[in-house]
Amino acid sequence: METIYDLIIIGAGPAGISAAVYAGRQQLKMLIISKDIGGQVAKKAVDIENYPGFSKISGPDLVDLYSKQLKANNLVIQHDEVINIKKNGNKFLVKTKSGKIYESISVIITSGAESKKIGAPGEEEFGGKGVSYCSLCDGPVFEGKIVAVVGGGNNGFESALFLSNYVKKIYILEYSDQVKADKENQELVFKNKNIEVITNAKILKIDGKVFVNSITYEDLINKKENTLQVNGVFIEIGYTPSTLFVKDLVDLNEKDEIIFDPKTLETKTPGLFSAGDCNVSKYKQIVMASGQGATAALSAFEYIKKNSH
Repeated sequence: METIYDLIIIGAGPAGISAAVYAGRQQLKMLIISKDIGGQVAKKAVDIENYPGFSKISGPDLVDLYSKQLKANNLVIQHDEVINIKKNGNKFLVKTKSGKIYESISVIITSGAESKKIGAPGEEEFGGKGVSYCSLCDGPVFEGKIVAVVGGGNNGFESALFLSNYVKKIYILEYSDQVKADKENQELVFKNKNIEVITNAKILKIDGKVFVNSITYEDLINKKENTLQVNGVFIEIGYTPSTLFVKDLVDLNEKDEIIFDPKTLETKTPGLFSAGDCNVSKYKQIVMASGQGATAALSAFEYIKKNSH
């Protein structure tokens, strides 16, 4: 632990990349620690049509641009996972899964969020064997087959629309009595003859032998059990913020999202900032995460200038 960094950025999704680019331009001695590049953009974003400068860009293509931008700015990612952060005097100690401990004056958390699980029997057992949380990654594998998408929000509907390019039939299963997807997504789905939406559906189990071959749900209206023969199940019920590793230094809301100062993105711990999907926010959007990353980096720079001597 000989090197003391000005700044450590945890995560390399849109918020982390933006923070790194802005911090890099301030000539800060910086370390980026992340399991991957792109975060949910790499795993979830199919076609992005609302990001300024692009009429349409795929998630992988945007991640490729992120990688090139990091390289152009001589920014290197340490591929690891942060498991704990402590503040020791005016310095932060950041511990990773590989056992390393890094020291810095300031930290920006851009750890994003992980896909929520439904907790039904068979979900864990068939993970990677028909159960998926990433239609973009796994959709093409199910070409010509029948699949179910669990979740009637935008994530579920967008996944179903993407999957419709490959599979022959899709069931969207929604727990409540109405879907929550935007009207535009609803119109596209209801126009698609290969997609069937089922509301009031409580998932009971996912079944199969080596791979998934069925999903069973309870109709919450008539209390009957129904089994659908499917080859794949895509879980799209939202995300859980990746914030537990820092819970001792920040305030969290009921969803475990980080509460922050809206002007500076600073948490309750001086010098500790947060940005992106790990933060309290009504809207989880790439452009918003990017903006927060830039704000956090500039705020961190101000903090480092005052506290580096």
